[in-house]
Amino acid sequence: MRASLRIGACLSLTGRFARFGKQAALGLRVWRALVPDAVTLEIADDESRPDRLRSELARLVGSADLVLGPYSTNLMRAAAETARDRDALVWNHGGSGDDVETSAPGHVVSVLAPTSRYAVPFVERVAQVDPNSPLWLRPGRGSFGRQVIDGAEMTARRLGVPTVRVRAGEPLGAGDERWNLFCAGSFEEDVDAINQYSELDNPPRLLGAVAAGVHEFARSAERCEGIYGIAQWARGQMPEPQVGPPEAVFLKEYLQRAGGPPDYPAVQAAAAAALANHCAQAAGSVARNSLWAAATALRTTTMFGPFAVDPVSGAQVAHLPVLLRWTSDGLVPVR
Repeated sequence: MRASLRIGACLSLTGRFARFGKQAALGLRVWRALVPDAVTLEIADDESRPDRLRSELARLVGSADLVLGPYSTNLMRAAAETARDRDALVWNHGGSGDDVETSAPGHVVSVLAPTSRYAVPFVERVAQVDPNSPLWLRPGRGSFGRQVIDGAEMTARRLGVPTVRVRAGEPLGAGDERWNLFCAGSFEEDVDAINQYSELDNPPRLLGAVAAGVHEFARSAERCEGIYGIAQWARGQMPEPQVGPPEAVFLKEYLQRAGGPPDYPAVQAAAAAALANHCAQAAGSVARNSLWAAATALRTTTMFGPFAVDPVSGAQVAHLPVLLRWTSDGLVPVR
């Protein structure tokens, strides 16, 4: 293994996923500035397009020692196919779809919790404070939302919470009865839904959405106070990292560069880079089989949270999402 590792990443710097692709890119640059090892970093713009992603990822597979995937379940699906076709390994920090995490064992190592776990903390909250009112579940148009809502239904059944599932565009509401609502779609779909349903004469008592778990939500939604969000990470909620920079050090450097705090896309990208670098050093090799063996044997923590990968499927089994709530003090974890 060469003295200086070359890390390549495909991220959406332009196009529909650029809002969070740019955050992930900055997270990687901050990590690179903090890492003591000799590492070079190249970030390629996938333009939020699967065809562009495939071509750029194939190029990086041929030139980089370690390859990080894109932000977006849809794009990561294409990345997994490319990794399998090229007999490469991709570190997945941005595609949480359950099918994506398990689509290419030996070729994809996932850092983030699968989509089916996203709604678990919100449903648990409903079960604690309003278990008898129906929980309305509204997926977006893509597979991401369907998988989130599938997981919500499973959790609700386990906890005895009644549910009502509706399609995008269908009317919501329970007349004069108490009800709760969780939305899971694209960022734009969630914002539109929250804006619509928070203005009803009988709005949901507990209102949550995946999109509400990032700071951008406050700049896009008509109101946010009291709304619950889901995030893969929240400041001050994770154990002390054994791999990669401490959270406080990363946040200080990120704040200096960005002028504001990161959301989880930046932190999970940096954690993926730290884990990839750690596994390469531990294995003494960047060969796919060696990296896979090192990753699946590893049980550790980063500033992003716990890390453990199923050795058969490659899915992340240790990391869990965090429940947040918008208050007058901003976006805060629900304890």
